[in-house]
Amino acid sequence: MSACSAFTVIMASLSMAPINIFKNGADEEKAETARLSSFIGAIAIGDLVKSTLGPKGMDKILLGGGKQGLVTVTNDGATILKSIGVDNPAAKVLVDMSKVQDDEVGDGTTSVTEAELLIAKKIHPQTIISGWRKATQVARDALREAAVDHSNDSAAFQEDLLNIARTTLSSKLLTHHKAHFSQLAVDAVMRLKGSGNLEAIHIIKKLGGSLTDSYLDEGFLLDKKIGVNQPKRMENVNILIANTGMDTDKIKLIYNYPEQLFAQAGVMAIEHADFAGVERLALVTGGEITSTFDHPELVKLGHCKLIEEILDEAERSLHDALCVLSQTIKEPRTVYGGGCSEMLMARVVTDLANRTAGKEALPTIIADNAGYDSADLVAQLRAAHQDNKGGTWGLDMNEGTVGNMAELGITESFQVKRQVLLSASEAAEMILRVDNIIKAAPRKRVPDHHPC
Repeated sequence: MSACSAFTVIMASLSMAPINIFKNGADEEKAETARLSSFIGAIAIGDLVKSTLGPKGMDKILLGGGKQGLVTVTNDGATILKSIGVDNPAAKVLVDMSKVQDDEVGDGTTSVTEAELLIAKKIHPQTIISGWRKATQVARDALREAAVDHSNDSAAFQEDLLNIARTTLSSKLLTHHKAHFSQLAVDAVMRLKGSGNLEAIHIIKKLGGSLTDSYLDEGFLLDKKIGVNQPKRMENVNILIANTGMDTDKIKLIYNYPEQLFAQAGVMAIEHADFAGVERLALVTGGEITSTFDHPELVKLGHCKLIEEILDEAERSLHDALCVLSQTIKEPRTVYGGGCSEMLMARVVTDLANRTAGKEALPTIIADNAGYDSADLVAQLRAAHQDNKGGTWGLDMNEGTVGNMAELGITESFQVKRQVLLSASEAAEMILRVDNIIKAAPRKRVPDHHPC
């Protein structure tokens, strides 16, 4: 045997031997196994949160794992997913996306479910992705054409904002007080004058009273007390904002000496404000934050027309409504809710292909969560859109029928709905493109043989 042929035999035998390039403890899933694992994780996340969808969605009880075992009752998808620990990579992708936007998880997992059926028919993932991209484009075009812009009519635009706020709060704890809180949220966002900076809106929660006692204050509320014997009301004042203690002496006195000096000089002083409140105060008053009292003359002071002490404030969380309204201020176009936009997109996608079940799943879930016959309602809704009845028909969950969303005032933000569509498509495509999952070896704990 020649040297060359012997070398060839050796190389052939080496190529047949399995080579492990990973450390001990690392795990790898390939091809169909990896894809199936991703599908299972994504569908499980969708099943977890889909019962919270719609005005009659159910709540979840989250029990903390600490010693106190804090209990949280919520139907907010992002809050639920943020509170659970997931190990599946595809599930983690959806959880991370939900931190950016709450609603796309349901749409994304529905697309993955349909992809699983297509993969079972031996259709290549790239072929499915290509079809998704075409469907997403025509759905986005249909959504854009259906959007309504009332930015030039202030009265109609404000009514759009109120409808969006009411729609957002319909599935929240505040649903029975949505008229009151919708007006509060719209008034608060309108006072931002288009900036969309929600940091300027401070929500203070106080125990006692009822939800309807909540109110919007025109000024800035700081949940602290004014110093003893200091003025409780001052007008047209300059404000020095300092992120430092007033008493810098090493020897601490049993009483607040700086507070006494301020009282004698007729100066109002508020201590122990948290840094987030200090930053917000600087933003509102236009002042700078100083870290020392060495050169106060060099610090830009804030200005305020009136400072006064108010007791017993009551304000409750409106975070979701405020976020949606701030997006609508930036992008004033709106679309109709109640599954109307989803059915509209499903119809144009159906015209492009023989069948799609992705977008039609959302009105089905809304009807199921309300306890109605989803098959009958979705069939009626599909028929209404096929008959081209203005493209404003959706599900009225108060009556359990198909209703006109324009007349019912069920409106959603175009910006939010468009982001839901894009995020859901991107999430499903990202999961489908996976053909290999590699899990790193867990870090080994080294025992400490020399404890303190």
